[in-house]
Amino acid sequence: MAETLYALSVKQPWAALIVHGLKRIEIRRWRTSRRGFILIHAASRPDRSAEAWNQVPAHLQAAAQIQGGIVGRVHLIGCREYRSAAAFASDVKYHLNHPSWFVPPVLYGFELADPVPLPFRPYSGWVRFFRVPEVES
Repeated sequence: MAETLYALSVKQPWAALIVHGLKRIEIRRWRTSRRGFILIHAASRPDRSAEAWNQVPAHLQAAAQIQGGIVGRVHLIGCREYRSAAAFASDVKYHLNHPSWFVPPVLYGFELADPVPLPFRPYSGWVRFFRVPEVES
């Protein structure tokens, strides 16, 4: 059934880690009240940090190279607030970012569940959530 969904653009390799269930919280500087299924868009520019790529297991190396389109779907179930470095560090196993990423006064963690990789669909991304019409779910 075709429907309009919202997507979130994420740099690789983080997008691959999300849609394959290894990254369950996506960190942003802005909060969201959005809930429900969203598409994960692999941005056209990757994260070039060794920290990011060291998280990728061998079996996901190819998936982490895909850029510039929709790569999967997840269920956005909540939005956490991190108001201290300690709170941020306590969720490292879910967001996979080094504790030094915390920047006061607050960061937000989009809680993700039920990841599903999808066949790649080229699509232009956007900075925040954006609409993607007529996607087979």
